[in-house]
Amino acid sequence: MAAGKPSFAEIVSESFGFFFANTRLFFDIVTIPWIMSLAIRLVGSTLPRDSLLPVLIEKGVDVLPTVIFMVAWQRVVLLGPRGLGRLPGTAWTSRETSFLLHLIKVGGIPFVLLAAFVLTIGDVDPELIGSVPAPDSEEARRQALAAPIGAGFTVSVLIALRLSYGLAATSVDVPFAPRDSWRYSRGSAWSVVGSLFLIFLLGAFATTLATLLTLAIMRGVLGAGAAAAVVTWTVGLLVSYAGAAVAATAQAIIFRRLVDWRPGATLPSPTENGGR
Repeated sequence: MAAGKPSFAEIVSESFGFFFANTRLFFDIVTIPWIMSLAIRLVGSTLPRDSLLPVLIEKGVDVLPTVIFMVAWQRVVLLGPRGLGRLPGTAWTSRETSFLLHLIKVGGIPFVLLAAFVLTIGDVDPELIGSVPAPDSEEARRQALAAPIGAGFTVSVLIALRLSYGLAATSVDVPFAPRDSWRYSRGSAWSVVGSLFLIFLLGAFATTLATLLTLAIMRGVLGAGAAAAVVTWTVGLLVSYAGAAVAATAQAIIFRRLVDWRPGATLPSPTENGGR
């Protein structure tokens, strides 16, 4: 893909094309992070599930193996297999720390707003869905608080999608702040946001479908036991990592295209690179 403004179709097609052309390498890279995520899921299943807060905590901890995987995968996209070095998951380095800090800057606000939204609405009573709460009820107050939080979450997600391609810069040790992602993506914002939104949406759909199908099959074979749940989590996590690989590929492609990145080269300014 030549340098310049990336189109929606180019980002999506090249991202999926790269992933399916490197599925064997994907299994090599994902193995340890996948096992780590499964271990986190198993530990999380032992926590009380009387609210969604334990789920948020579990997802927060699961960011760590995801960071390990994404750093390794984006290095492969941008540098080739020679950029992989050691097997991902065998050590945590300053590169993963920098990537995590960058990720917090980009996605921290949406996560905090999501947590606030979950804590605000609390448990949802199915019998109240579609009903109009009394003006002076606790439910009305919770809905009044949840509405602006939900709107803020939606806006923050769109902004985070636009900024997220800068994570690829951190994976190859290029200093790149969220404000740089905003500046370089001028003129290409909707291509960036639209392609990443579609890829994340397809990844979530594939994960849900794989989880439900595996659960149905395993319950038919093993019954509704712990073994069926473990197999289901294992398959669901693998498909989830595949979706993350496609998204990470798209971020790397967008970064390389928007800033005309080459190993060892100095990044041009946004005005030098086409006024984006």
